Amino acid sequence: MSSDGVSVEVIRAPLLGDVPHGFLGRRGGVSTGVTAGLDLGRRGQDVIGPELAENRRRAVDAVLPGASLATLYQVHSVDVVRVLTAMRDDDRARGDAMVTDRPGILLGILTADCAPVLFADPEAQVIGAAHAGWKGAIAGVTDATVAKMEALGARRERIVAAVGPCIARRSYEVDDAFALRFTAEDAANERFFASGRQGHHRFDLEAYVAHRLAAAGIGRIATLGLDTYADADRFYSYRRATHRGEADYGRQISLIGLS
Repeated sequence: MSSDGVSVEVIRAPLLGDVPHGFLGRRGGVSTGVTAGLDLGRRGQDVIGPELAENRRRAVDAVLPGASLATLYQVHSVDVVRVLTAMRDDDRARGDAMVTDRPGILLGILTADCAPVLFADPEAQVIGAAHAGWKGAIAGVTDATVAKMEALGARRERIVAAVGPCIARRSYEVDDAFALRFTAEDAANERFFASGRQGHHRFDLEAYVAHRLAAAGIGRIATLGLDTYADADRFYSYRRATHRGEADYGRQISLIGLS
């Protein structure tokens, strides 16, 4: 529980069943100032300070107490890391997705408008987590995660996936050049854009990520429909902080593990 008496909020996707997981927002942490709450951002820190350490402890305890937290140095890539053991904080791998079949490890993805995606094949006891910003999404980070899970014994027809809180279409204005990247890839991608002011559109990142999952053969997909930009009390948002001219923005974490 935070200093103001607010507990860590754990948002779960019923589709993931009993697999320990949670999409966490900003509630229940000890960070102060403009990033007040459960801010898990590293900001290039080599040494984890006391606030971040406490927020990490609270996040883990809220989802899978006693587990080891694995995170990445995220770079908007399609690189998927297989996690075999607990990762050292000073030696994080670069990449944007993780998979494991080892119990006691929590895979953690940081976001602040991008889409976090959690995966599980409960029968094979294989899980995954991906950071799907628009760059990673169009390049195929979710496809790569599914393939890496299959290499551990999962089967895509059994995999369930949940897309967590991210910036919603009503909040995500993009220009013509952005939209062209997607329609040049596939003309049908036009359906993920709504008309905006002259030369601009509104992009549905959540729907696009869900589409990519379905196209990869994932039959059961949950979308939570939670807008990080619009709900400042509940979530961090890079775009909102930028529009407000704030000096910093926090990052929330999404977690999945095997008990």
